[in-house]
Amino acid sequence: MKRVAASFLPPIAIQANGGLPMYRQLYEWFRHAILAGQLRPGQRIPSTRSLAAELRVSRVPVASAYEQLQAEGYLETFVGAGTCVAHSIPSEAVSRGGAKPAVIARQEAREQAPRQISRRVESTRLAPQPWLEHYGAFRVGLPALEHFPVALWAKLVNRYSRNQTRKLMAYGDAMGYWPLREAIAEYLGAFRAVRCRPSQLLVTTGAQQGIQLSAQVLLDAGDRVWMEEPGYPGARRALMTAGARPVAVPVDGEGLNVAEGVRRANSARAVYITPSHQYPLGVTMTAARRMLLLQWAARRGAWIIEDDYDSEYRFEGRPIPSLQGLDTADRVIYAGTFSKVMFPAMRLGYLVVPEDLVDAFAGARDATDQFSSTVYQAAMTDFIREGHFARHIRRMRLLYDQRRNALVEAIRKHMGHTLEIIGAGAGMHLVALLPAGADDRAISREAASHRMSVMPLSSCYAEKPARDGLILGYGCTDERQIHAAVRRFAASSSFVTPRAG
Repeated sequence: MKRVAASFLPPIAIQANGGLPMYRQLYEWFRHAILAGQLRPGQRIPSTRSLAAELRVSRVPVASAYEQLQAEGYLETFVGAGTCVAHSIPSEAVSRGGAKPAVIARQEAREQAPRQISRRVESTRLAPQPWLEHYGAFRVGLPALEHFPVALWAKLVNRYSRNQTRKLMAYGDAMGYWPLREAIAEYLGAFRAVRCRPSQLLVTTGAQQGIQLSAQVLLDAGDRVWMEEPGYPGARRALMTAGARPVAVPVDGEGLNVAEGVRRANSARAVYITPSHQYPLGVTMTAARRMLLLQWAARRGAWIIEDDYDSEYRFEGRPIPSLQGLDTADRVIYAGTFSKVMFPAMRLGYLVVPEDLVDAFAGARDATDQFSSTVYQAAMTDFIREGHFARHIRRMRLLYDQRRNALVEAIRKHMGHTLEIIGAGAGMHLVALLPAGADDRAISREAASHRMSVMPLSSCYAEKPARDGLILGYGCTDERQIHAAVRRFAASSSFVTPRAG
């Protein structure tokens, strides 16, 4: 360890074989001394030559430290006067009693100047969700990743990654990769009865971004939006961060209660809806309700955001046609995703927007994150064009049907006297209603302690539910694991916990 005499500087200690480079040690020492008040604004410091001589080191690290300190505004140089501590450092930023611990300094700074964030963001802050900490039974929304054709997908991605053209490597179209938009338009027209041209397709990073973009383009702060009750919490947060005011509209056995929506907020600007497979109850909106909703939107000039998140997996009868395909007034924005069919980390989804709104949506997308990964879009195009997509859907539909049946059978066998199953006709989850007085959040926390992911139904309500329940996913859990998990779940001594109050 070498020291310099304290004739006009506090002692400088450097480690010849320390973990930090010598110039960095000097930089940190000067910076600390200035902020701690040991070196005052305007105080002259030694030249690089004299300090290097005092420390018996090369002049190079000393000069490098000084250059960095000058670049950051801690030091300044005057012709004929040498190098001094910068006069521009605020006196209140310098400690006269020695440096305080960083934790105390930060706490005092926060108390003096509160750190405010947007009220819209504050209103959407999430409470702890222990049921999302595990990926086993019964995680909602997670597909059977072990059955995804990873090798095939890697081959398609490598096809473009190894031989990337300038077009694939450059900035992409905000609306998305044109060949993929063509492939999606063909698929939606054939299997979802969606009426659209490729020019109306906007490729997104998942359905969540599609909802956010729709809110940004269609809504102003304070606008009211019908929201299914219960409904998808992510959509509610997306609407609120855009400044919209969600209006809870109850869902019954026929889907969204349009008459009640009219009664609660007839002048609403938009409605968010999952008509083919209502999230989370699994109800299919009846034809009569669909007509009523479309008529109301056309009459009021309102927008309908249709989230068709997992319509590929219907086990009873044929898939339900989209609401967008019935729309004759161009009031529907149709949102879809590949997260449930492919894998969530892919982050590819899409919107179908009316032709007169294409420019507005393209501008909003460009302002958000410009475009999705072009390589993944190109690989997804081939996955669809070469028939892999359709084959994968058929395989997964059979697999999820088997897992759905296994879960229903296990619940009826071990918990039939406790749980009432609803919404088991499609998708990758079902709802199990609890007896009166049970607290679904307490049950979910208890299940999480046993490494099970059980989502409380009440988390999907804006208002207090009449009856609590559990949302149980079966997409990522095989039949053997399902039976074992239900047995463990049923054996829990605190399964039914009375709700406080």
